[in-house]
Amino acid sequence: MPKPSLILYLAAPRGFCAGVDRAIKIVEMAIEKWGSPVYVRHEIVHNKFVVDGLRDKGAVFVEELSECPDDRPVIFSAHGVPKAVPAKAEARNMVYVDATCPLVSKVHIEAQRHAEAGLQMIMIGHAGHPETIGTMGQLPAGEVLLVETPADVETVQVRDPAKLAYVTQTTLSIDDTAEIVAALNRRFPSIVGPHKEDICYATTNRQEAVKAMAPKCDAILVVGAPNSSNSRRLVEVGARAGCGYAQLVQRAHDIDWRSLEGIASMGITAGASAPEQLINEVIDAFRDRYDVTIEMVETAVENVEFKVPRVLRASA
Repeated sequence: MPKPSLILYLAAPRGFCAGVDRAIKIVEMAIEKWGSPVYVRHEIVHNKFVVDGLRDKGAVFVEELSECPDDRPVIFSAHGVPKAVPAKAEARNMVYVDATCPLVSKVHIEAQRHAEAGLQMIMIGHAGHPETIGTMGQLPAGEVLLVETPADVETVQVRDPAKLAYVTQTTLSIDDTAEIVAALNRRFPSIVGPHKEDICYATTNRQEAVKAMAPKCDAILVVGAPNSSNSRRLVEVGARAGCGYAQLVQRAHDIDWRSLEGIASMGITAGASAPEQLINEVIDAFRDRYDVTIEMVETAVENVEFKVPRVLRASA
């Protein structure tokens, strides 16, 4: 019996970004330099497949610095950490490597500069997300106020409406953030924004590719982890952009084939912490069931690369 035909639209860019690639290299290079175990505070990136692979090589993942011994190196995840964390590591004379994405570090520096200028910060982000915790932890308690929605903007209590600035989590929906920024500007006309958009290039590029792809697709699958903010935003963007079925899957075995019965076109993308290997696994699963024709939907070309910390370079 012949397989049904399926046009498979493949988003580009998709998958790993430069910050994720750098963070994974940092863990691998640390194991090579110091041997195992190397401790990592929080998942280095939000992807089980990646984390399990690094664990097999000798990484030990913990949630707090208190779980790490003094005599082994510790790496801070790509999402960033509050200032108190490296301070505690230094107090214990620990060897530590900061794998914070440079674009997240840029937001930390912005927050510090605004604080030095006497401005109270408002952060647009998701409560409890490691990046939000890390950014808010750059300044003393009460100096950074969190808003998640335009409704939050209406009720947030600030010290002085004339002395405010805002920063954003780097992995948010561009459209959602624009609504919240508009609400901030309406309520606090003198609020100072970032010199350059905080939402990172990779988040923006992946969302734009999904927007271009969605109207062509009967369904979209986003390869990514449930705790990956940028992956979940891709699902929301796909649904908003006109695709009737948009779902997140971690692996090919998570695909709900019954929900896809009768489709003629399928879109596939991946969050910034999902490796190409998992995307290919999903494509192969469709090839097993359909006569697949692949079409690329490319909206940007990425050639960004971030250097690893000096302590891990061969010349160090």
